[in-house]
Amino acid sequence: MQIEIRGLEKLSFRERQAVILKESGKSLENIAKQLQLSSSSVATLLNRARSKGYEIVCIIPSGELGLGGADWDEEVSTED
Repeated sequence: MQIEIRGLEKLSFRERQAVILKESGKSLENIAKQLQLSSSSVATLLNRARSKGYEIVCIIPSGELGLGGADWDEEVSTED
């Protein structure tokens, strides 16, 4: 699975840092420690970033969902 963050160009440097860490699964407290900010400052950065409209896009290859491959293609073509 691959995650893409769209709209990062709209964000400030600090907002980008906070968003990337948050979307990587870090807690608010861990982000605050890493960026050497208070938790409330991190929350403000994340709220500002959300208001600027960044998007998270999850790209999952069809094979990981069982929706592709030779076996599936053969089953679909025999049902027609």
